[in-house]
Amino acid sequence: MTEEEQNKIAAIERAIAQKYGEETIKNPKSSWTDEKEEAYLKELKKAALKEKSNDEPEKIEVNGFHVSKKVVERESNRHCPRCNTYSFNAKDDVYMTRFKCCFKCYVLFIEGR
Repeated sequence: MTEEEQNKIAAIERAIAQKYGEETIKNPKSSWTDEKEEAYLKELKKAALKEKSNDEPEKIEVNGFHVSKKVVERESNRHCPRCNTYSFNAKDDVYMTRFKCCFKCYVLFIEGR
């Protein structure tokens, strides 16, 4: 680096330090201690254990295969009780949950009330 480039960098650092404080230009390693490192590693391990426990769903054995309990217990309500059509449409899922019918039946029977 040339001296001119170094002077430009130093001027930028001084301006940043003036505006935001000396800590903004300080190397983060300079205030890092062994105690902080130890506390950081403990928190990291705790977070990893918590994430691992949330990621592993409970599994049950069905016909010799281990399947997630959520898959076995989940009910699929894809038939509209009004018109008895089967739908793959995501929009119908919303209306099935809220109004207990598909979008088409919602428009025909419920929306105009």
